[in-house]
Amino acid sequence: MDWLKYLLIPLTMSALITPILKVIAVKLEIYAQMNERTVHSGKIVRIGGVAIYVSFIVCMACFMKTDATINGILIGGTIMFLGGLIDDMVDLKPKYKLAIECLAAIVLMVVGKVSLDVIRLPFGITIDMGIISFIVTFVWIIGITNAVNLIDGLDGLSGGICAIILVVIACMSVVEARLDIETMSLLLAGSILGFLFYNLHPASIFMGDCGALFLGFIISAISLLGFKSSTIMTLALPILLLAVPIVDTLGAILRRKLSGHKFNEADKKHLHHLLMQRFGHRNTVLILYIVTALFGFTAYLYLVNKGTGFLVLFIIAIVVELFIETSGMISKQFHPILSIIKGIKKTLFTVISYDI
Repeated sequence: MDWLKYLLIPLTMSALITPILKVIAVKLEIYAQMNERTVHSGKIVRIGGVAIYVSFIVCMACFMKTDATINGILIGGTIMFLGGLIDDMVDLKPKYKLAIECLAAIVLMVVGKVSLDVIRLPFGITIDMGIISFIVTFVWIIGITNAVNLIDGLDGLSGGICAIILVVIACMSVVEARLDIETMSLLLAGSILGFLFYNLHPASIFMGDCGALFLGFIISAISLLGFKSSTIMTLALPILLLAVPIVDTLGAILRRKLSGHKFNEADKKHLHHLLMQRFGHRNTVLILYIVTALFGFTAYLYLVNKGTGFLVLFIIAIVVELFIETSGMISKQFHPILSIIKGIKKTLFTVISYDI
């Protein structure tokens, strides 16, 4: 029953700390900004990530033995958290935020000796990264960190998705007998769940960049630990678990590139924005929770039965792609599968007409 302890203790801590943060943030007037792309109204404080960070760090000190890897994760995570907290208070320029993210990533790789040396693909394919492992690891850390930050656009969305991902990782770690990954994942999931009591719609507090960047960084680090020594956790599985933030981020990059805008120019065409136009705030968050859980289930299913896992993944991937095309998430002209379907229909119609 240790798993329950690892969930409930940080959950309780986070739930108790969050109301105190609300009082402090109100006095300091640390509120979330309102602009054309935000969906909230009124003054809502945005340093809830402090509760997640403190709960996680304290519990890590109590339940985990330190080594070079753990030190690298905690030091790098602290740098990321502090950078996000400063941004929440004074709004750093993007280049300064990126510099802090780069520093945290380098600390994780140098101090923690965490790197993506080998990529294990399905069907037993193994790729030795060699000298480019540093670059690939760096890009993975920065990419996942910012992907989690980008989906922090609706009440409870980023936190809930991260909690689901972490619980699935913990379950997969049990299969692999990786107690370190299981414990870290559950401690962070518990820290998030305690905060979510106050962050679900209508939210009374946001996690802010200090929370979103910290979560993205730790999740990227935990997934790299699975890459590093696992014979089961292939490259496909962490990508599956992080499918929602990854798809949203890649969509944003392509969309802004095609429209001639800079990557850091915000818009309201993220996955959650498009869904909210059709289903509303609460339902959109619930839908993305379910989608994340389905991808997580698929990743876990792959460990049990590879064939079934691939089949389920293929079906989910087609559904997601069709949504991207019909919603215009990337571009109104981007519809490869729909074009193929339309072409097949036209061909069949021509053949049938000719026979008649």
